[in-house]
Amino acid sequence: MDLQQPYLIGDCLIHIFTFLTEEDLISASSVCKDWHEAAKTPWLWRRMCLQRWTFCNFSVFRSEQVNHSWKRYFLRRCHLEDKMTKGRSGDYTCKSLRGHTGRVVGLVYLQGNSDQRPDLWNSSATVCSASTDGTVRSWNIQNGDLLWCSPVQSPLTAIITDEQHEAVITADSTGLIKSWQGQTGQEVASFNAASPHCTLLQYNINNSWFLSVGTSQGYVFTLADTALTIKSRVKVCDTFKVNTLLVSPDKKWVTAGTKDNDDLILKVISTESLTSPTEDEDPLCQSVPVTGCQAAVFIPTQPARLAIIHHNQRPNNKTLTVFDVSLKKTKYKSEIQVQQVESFPLTLNTRSSEFLLEAKDSNCLVLAAGQELMVYSLKGALVASFKDRTRPITSICVDSFLLTWRNDRDHCSSLESRYHLLGGSHTMSRGFTHVICDYSSIVASVEGNDGKDVLKVYSFTS
Repeated sequence: MDLQQPYLIGDCLIHIFTFLTEEDLISASSVCKDWHEAAKTPWLWRRMCLQRWTFCNFSVFRSEQVNHSWKRYFLRRCHLEDKMTKGRSGDYTCKSLRGHTGRVVGLVYLQGNSDQRPDLWNSSATVCSASTDGTVRSWNIQNGDLLWCSPVQSPLTAIITDEQHEAVITADSTGLIKSWQGQTGQEVASFNAASPHCTLLQYNINNSWFLSVGTSQGYVFTLADTALTIKSRVKVCDTFKVNTLLVSPDKKWVTAGTKDNDDLILKVISTESLTSPTEDEDPLCQSVPVTGCQAAVFIPTQPARLAIIHHNQRPNNKTLTVFDVSLKKTKYKSEIQVQQVESFPLTLNTRSSEFLLEAKDSNCLVLAAGQELMVYSLKGALVASFKDRTRPITSICVDSFLLTWRNDRDHCSSLESRYHLLGGSHTMSRGFTHVICDYSSIVASVEGNDGKDVLKVYSFTS
């Protein structure tokens, strides 16, 4: 080797360093100046990032405001994951947020921390909560400050948010839908659905903002932008409330239906029919060929792949069936095709009628039934199962890293995942009722014995 050719030496070192782990690479960088320069090569750390997480947000490294590097990205994300995995005291802080005088009915992140944006982990995440006291409250969860509180109205029943447009949407017990400006809490618009129960679904199509609302009368209203301008009204299930309302990842399809009748079926509706209806044509709609839907979810990594838990021929037996939704166009018409991909019976040790279904990726379905939490592959293989010790699981939250669930709200419980987070009170509360999480924090509502719910915020230090 020609010692007068330092670039050749550097290239050789970089090639050798591709065989090292991150710990060994960090150690090698301390040997000498040449090794240090080779070990901080961005290509090496980019390679490690993509090997570990498959996808990373490249836009992070185009920002001129912060000094980014692939090494910094890798180390910060690993550090946070390690703290979230262990959940030891000192790896997170716990704050109590008080102010609601009623029961919390929903929590949403207005601005959260993403696993793809470690450059923003130190920013102030914002959470909005809705309550039966008739108010929406916005919180800075890092310092526990109340940012704004809406005027009192009828008891709220639902809340969702659109981070892209910084909007908050609520429904109350009279069916009044309202949109709020997320930064200031100013009311933007309202729409009366005249329904004591509303299911809310917000989505964006080509930078246009839409809200679909399922009602107790079986209708789905679709509203446009934060002004809540009505675009369409479609009858989905006669006299039964719409409590299943989902949008596909490609935003081409909305699935709507009810879980309250075993004879009714879900329907897949073209979002174009909902957002841009024509007067002389019926909505483009197709029924899913199974009855008695118990739970449904779209697979997040596929354009339009729908998983459904439903009844089969035998009493108390359940089946999980997966469908692909697509559009078939001919010379004279277009029709929706719902084609079965997989179907398998569920092996359950419970007669629970409550099922929760979430999907993490293209081959991971998370199911909760009774006291059991199960992970299935798309082919029906039971990958893992967990059993809660005492009470049925009534809620699950699946994000890109963490699985969490809670117990029945009528009994003392703990927020659970790979560990127990401390901060709840068994004497002053009846347990956690709602749980949400982003990549660096978990927020849960605690049902107080005095009727005043408290928010618990767990922030993982990064």
